[in-house]
Amino acid sequence: QVQFVESGGGLVQPGGSLRLSCAVSGIIFRLFDWVWYRQVPGNQRELVARVSTTNSTNYADSVKGRFTISRDGVKKLVHLQMTELKPEDTAVYYCNLVRPGTVSDPLNYWGQGTQVTVSS
Repeated sequence: QVQFVESGGGLVQPGGSLRLSCAVSGIIFRLFDWVWYRQVPGNQRELVARVSTTNSTNYADSVKGRFTISRDGVKKLVHLQMTELKPEDTAVYYCNLVRPGTVSDPLNYWGQGTQVTVSS
């Protein structure tokens, strides 16, 4: 069955960088657009970045110019390179795919996520 395993989170000072990875299995990776979401406890998940099957990318305004999403079809990985991190980037980060036939709806399945904490 489909599985997403996120990794790479941690504690970083403001202005620092982290690279998140999402290992995908159980699905034909190349057929889908891939996305990163983040969630702060008590809030809804926020769509952060998207990479299409043709490698075009889109970002939330809050991360534009600081985050870069990429995909590796050979290794079935989705990455999120985060730079110039701010305290407001603190959240649990999740990857997912965009369900075919929808504008941006994810699967109703989520991995465990990876915690990113930006603090001095």
